Parts: sequence; C-alpha cells; structure tokens
Amino acid sequence: MILIILLLFAPVVFSGMTNMTDDTQQEQISGEIITEQKPETKKVTLAERFEKLWEVTKNLARGFQFNIIIFFVTLVLSLPLGMIVTFGLMSKIYPVKWICKIIVWVVRGSPLLLQLYIVMYAPGLIFGIPMRSRMTAALIAFVINYSMYFAEIYRGAIENIPKGQFEAGKVLGLSKPQVFFNVILFQVIKRITAPIGNEVLTLVKDTSLARVIAVHEILMHAISYTAQGLIWPLFYTLVFYLAATALITILFEYLERRVSHAVGE
Repeated sequence: MILIILLLFAPVVFSGMTNMTDDTQQEQISGEIITEQKPETKKVTLAERFEKLWEVTKNLARGFQFNIIIFFVTLVLSLPLGMIVTFGLMSKIYPVKWICKIIVWVVRGSPLLLQLYIVMYAPGLIFGIPMRSRMTAALIAFVINYSMYFAEIYRGAIENIPKGQFEAGKVLGLSKPQVFFNVILFQVIKRITAPIGNEVLTLVKDTSLARVIAVHEILMHAISYTAQGLIWPLFYTLVFYLAATALITILFEYLERRVSHAVGE
C-alpha cells in the first residue's frame, strides 16, 4: 500500500518540493495517511463461468485442428519418404549413401524450431521467393524432420535381421524384393512398431512448435488469452494433448499385439 501511495503521489511530491502549500505541510506533520478506495469487483456468476469455458473450448478446438492437420500430413508423407531415405542409406552406391548420411545428420542434428525458421524465411532471403503459406512451410519442415528419424529407425530394424534369413531366401530361389517383402518385412514391422510409436507421440507435442512461424495452432490461441488476464486456457490445452496421446497409445498397443500374433509370437 505504501508503494502504491508513493507511485500515485510521486508527481505531487516532486512538483511541490519548491512550492509546498501550508495545508500539505500540515498533513505531512500530522502523519495522516490517504487511502485509496478500491472499486467494487463484479461477482461472476456460475453461468458466466461456463459460458467463458465454452468459448475458450471452441477457440482451442479450432486451433487444435491445425495441430491435427500437421500431425496426419506429416505421418502420411514422412513414413514412405523415410523408407526411401533408408534405401539410400543402405545403398552400395557410395555417393548416394554419403549424401543421404549427410542429410540425415544435418536434419537430426539441428532443432526442429530452427528448421521451421529456415523453411519459412530462407527461400525469400536466398532466392527471392518468399514462402506464401505458413502452414505449407510448417508441413515441409515437419515432413523432412520426421522422415529422417523414421529412416534411421527403418535402417536399424533391417540391419538387425539375421543375415541367415536373406541367405535362406536366396537358397529358395527368391529374388531380393521377394525376400524382403515375404520374409523380412513382417519382422521389420515388429521391430519398428514401438520406436515409431514413440516418435508419433513426440510428433503430437511437436506440432505446438508451428506457432513460432505464426501458425494459429492451439497454444497460440491459448496464449492470446493472456492479453485478457487469463492464463488458465494455457493449462487447459493439456486436456487436448492428453486425449490425443491416449488414443495413440491405445492404437499402438493394439498394433503391437496384432504384429506379434502375425509373426507367430
């Protein structure tokens, strides 16, 4: 209270240092304290609280639609692209192999946040062709980033398959594609299901990074409420993320059981 009084009356104090009135001197001598009357706060009814909750929920859900779009487009494009990169990593053509290794190293060794900035602003700065769609920039960055992680997961799973199984396929007269699709593929799927599940869960949370290039995803909507003095919508976004990750966890647990049954375990 003393600090508030000092801030409120600082101009009066400084202006009255050279020409202080007798009444002011008398008030200071007597030690009277002037208190500021606080305005009455309006009571918020329960109906108004629910109305605000519904409004925030609708706005956050509208923002979460962008998270869902980024999530599904990234999965649909990065899973097959990762397999193509895997074939490059395992290629016997050394220039192709080393180019793929360098690309994977650069992408995995740099933050996704930085990659979003590069995809968004580098074309305009380097080539004079600005990225017109922020959503497109976000999708490109996410697809490239996650395809490199999936490529390493695929490569590790394939290389862990015993070489005897490849040789057995050759003895049976199967070609390399036939060996891969008829013998190796299901074993690879079993080995990649858990790590892919972890990456998918991470992807759900990483979609929030799109806000750094002004994609209006759920967290950006929540942060906008802080200008109104409301911080609870920021914590309310946790409900959306937990619901999404719960569904994905259940789905991958089901897939793991199905794959284990398919390979006879």
